[in-house]
Amino acid sequence: MRGLQLSLNKGQKLRLERALEQLESFSAKANSDAAVAVADEISVNSEDAILKGHGTAEMDGRLVATVCGVVERVNMLVHVRALRARYKPDTGDIIIGRVIEVAPKRWRLEVNSSQDAVLMLSSLNLPDGIQRRKTAIDELNMRSIFEENDVICAEVHGIQHGSLHLQMRSQKYGKLKRGQLLTVPPYLVKKRKQHFHYLDQYGIDLILGCNGFIWVGEHVEVRDEMVEDLANKSEPQNVKSWNTEGDEELEETYTPLDIRQNICRTANAIRVLSTFGFMMTVEIITGIVNLSTSLNLDVHEMLGAEFYVLVAEKEAERRSLSKKSR
Repeated sequence: MRGLQLSLNKGQKLRLERALEQLESFSAKANSDAAVAVADEISVNSEDAILKGHGTAEMDGRLVATVCGVVERVNMLVHVRALRARYKPDTGDIIIGRVIEVAPKRWRLEVNSSQDAVLMLSSLNLPDGIQRRKTAIDELNMRSIFEENDVICAEVHGIQHGSLHLQMRSQKYGKLKRGQLLTVPPYLVKKRKQHFHYLDQYGIDLILGCNGFIWVGEHVEVRDEMVEDLANKSEPQNVKSWNTEGDEELEETYTPLDIRQNICRTANAIRVLSTFGFMMTVEIITGIVNLSTSLNLDVHEMLGAEFYVLVAEKEAERRSLSKKSR
């Protein structure tokens, strides 16, 4: 809620405060053991052998937190994940980045991390899809693949020699066009099996990057079946890849008005959720979009004070129902 400037009337202010109090009570009960501040003691079994990870330290025989965040345990490793922090990459993460430099045999990208990422020419499939060794001609034609300010989707290959390396070995990765790029705190995007989502009812693609970059754009059909949320497609469609250039410039098409409105509506839903600090999942995002359409709100009205209050009340109701169902 930091930085939220809304002109609320007395009734809206009371409703918002009531909803936020409910949300805080649910969070306090759910994360009473997980949320810690600096110097808070982390409860561990003294008989078990543990490994102290990032954000922890030993003081007077006690394990304490050195940053504010959430305690996470992986086998014997105990660490604290800071909430307000830059993205920390892990191998296999699906991320979105913006090209900031075209260098010899590589592109450099801004990925919302403490260091820029590197995409080597040898780490991607060429637009023709043929697996072959990259040549000097390919290096000369690098700007025809990606150039400065292009937004692309890739996978974290690993950290080598202190640099974050990416790879694009699948047709589901590549250049993203005809959409909006939004930035949210990285902790709002949980790592899941599926980060690519096709919202069939709106005709748009939603990509939740682990680095806090979220892409909302016009749907592009891909050859890789892993990218599709819906396996059965009744109507045949033209198949394109994320990074094809080819004859697209000759046959320029335009995004229909209804698709553009759906993109803006979904982007505004993400902005509202990010302001409140709610987790970014496809179910929650589509729920907010459906709420705006059920109320017959225009796209710009989603950023008004009344809709913010409605979203807070809806989330409080959702968490209450989810708690009762357990």
